[in-house]
Amino acid sequence: MNCIGGVCESLLIDMFDNACFTQQQVAILNQIDTDVACALQQLPRRYEHSVRVAKTAYKLAETYQVDTFQAVAAGLLHDIYKALPAEELLLRAEQHELPWKGSLTHAIPLLHGPLAALEMPSRYPELDAAIFKAIARHTIADTDMSELDMVLFCADALEPARQGDFIHELRTQVGISSLNKLFFDCFAVGISYVIQSRRYLYSDAISIYNHYVNQLQRLDS
Repeated sequence: MNCIGGVCESLLIDMFDNACFTQQQVAILNQIDTDVACALQQLPRRYEHSVRVAKTAYKLAETYQVDTFQAVAAGLLHDIYKALPAEELLLRAEQHELPWKGSLTHAIPLLHGPLAALEMPSRYPELDAAIFKAIARHTIADTDMSELDMVLFCADALEPARQGDFIHELRTQVGISSLNKLFFDCFAVGISYVIQSRRYLYSDAISIYNHYVNQLQRLDS
């Protein structure tokens, strides 16, 4: 529910009208929606992005036969810590002794996912651990991505506000490419963008990239 400027209007109602969620699941998603809108009150566009990711994750989950409730919950929650100041992210990472290769300071834009995954389970004990794992991995990926992990990663890359020729091409592959291939292509485009924009590249990114190159080559042979 969008609480920005005192306006309370859920951006997910149209999804609930058509989705096969239980009443309990709808109640949980509405609570998450409210929490995310309030956490991102100073970043209204980031809240809108989170809702678009949730809706895109729902469509991808339907297409690839992944749990739609988990996909929507992960989509809503994935950026809940985006409004935290850099100093707060670093402090929490140090307090949790967050396992991390390389510089935490350089990796600040990547920390919101892993930190939310560590802290949100106590706030939402009713949610499956798989949801928090997907949230942890949506910024950095890993070599053993689950289908839910891939759905969230792809939804974040392909939500409707993302622009670019590569993104448009990837959207046409939904339902045609396997989920593994779609994830790899989204991941590869992301790495290319980071390099082209001269941003910090997470130290494991290349090994993750090579892992999926080898995996897809084995599947194709």
